[in-house]
Amino acid sequence: MKPERFETWLTVDRKGLYCRPGGFHIDPYGGAKRAVVTHGHSDHARPGHAHVLATRQTLAFMTTRLGAATKGSQAAAYGEKISIGDATVTLFPAGHVLGSAQVLIEWKGARVVVSGDYKRSADLTCPAFELVPCDLFITEATFALPVFQHGDAREEVAKLLRSHGQFPERAHVVGAYGLGKSQRVIALLREAGYERPIYLHGALAECCALYESFGVRLGPLKSATGAKREEMRGEIVLAPPSAIADRWSRRLPDPVTAFASGWMRVRARARQQGVELPLVISDHADWGELTETIAETGAEEIWVTHGREDALLHHIQTTGRKGRALALVGREDEDQ
Repeated sequence: MKPERFETWLTVDRKGLYCRPGGFHIDPYGGAKRAVVTHGHSDHARPGHAHVLATRQTLAFMTTRLGAATKGSQAAAYGEKISIGDATVTLFPAGHVLGSAQVLIEWKGARVVVSGDYKRSADLTCPAFELVPCDLFITEATFALPVFQHGDAREEVAKLLRSHGQFPERAHVVGAYGLGKSQRVIALLREAGYERPIYLHGALAECCALYESFGVRLGPLKSATGAKREEMRGEIVLAPPSAIADRWSRRLPDPVTAFASGWMRVRARARQQGVELPLVISDHADWGELTETIAETGAEEIWVTHGREDALLHHIQTTGRKGRALALVGREDEDQ
């Protein structure tokens, strides 16, 4: 029997990507009857669903950060096969942040992988991306331009530590998103041998505590909110990106402003945001990782969910695969 075309059972409606045989949405915009959520960032995890399937870490982030707890929550372990309607769902590590998952959907012999956000570079704070062979691969495209080659995050942290050594009288304030990026930067600093307390903006403390509760050791952390100005002289301070350019950072002693993001590859963007020390550290796949992953899945058809679709679709078509852009809104790198 000829297999059904993917478009007949995977559709996009006003709530997002919908799997008809399973009766569920993946990362829906809100108010879905049944949702499978890939990770805890608020452009993918939204409140108001009647039932949510996700990893236990993602459910914890949703409850703490979004107030999105639901009586119908169901935690799934990586590799655990779960029947939903007529479909089977299995979550696999995406390497994006702690608890992030790719979603494998199996129905009538077809295998579809929805990547969510993912990266393939090393990260001590979360399980590594696991390649899952499939017939259809639905990928993100946040950094889907050849210019985006992220490089080694350890070298970027070495730049931070060199600056810290050169300007010992100045505080170094690093803009880093609260879930995932902050903890990764801390872990990279610890890996590089930095043992001093790291100061945190209050908005980052909760996620760091959650990471610690799941066994990710971050070393000594201090609150920057109640600390005296002179106490933070010569220290490294982490804050949300929005805080590094406002009055909050001006209370720090002669701060060196840094920003940890894949967008820092674009120097003009760093200058526009007043970033003195751009750090190219991304929790998304770069161009090379995107194109390599597409090839390695073995999928003959690729759908692109969000980001810079045009260049990636052109690449997909030149390799003889079928490509399609999905009209999903509201997805973007939260570092912005």
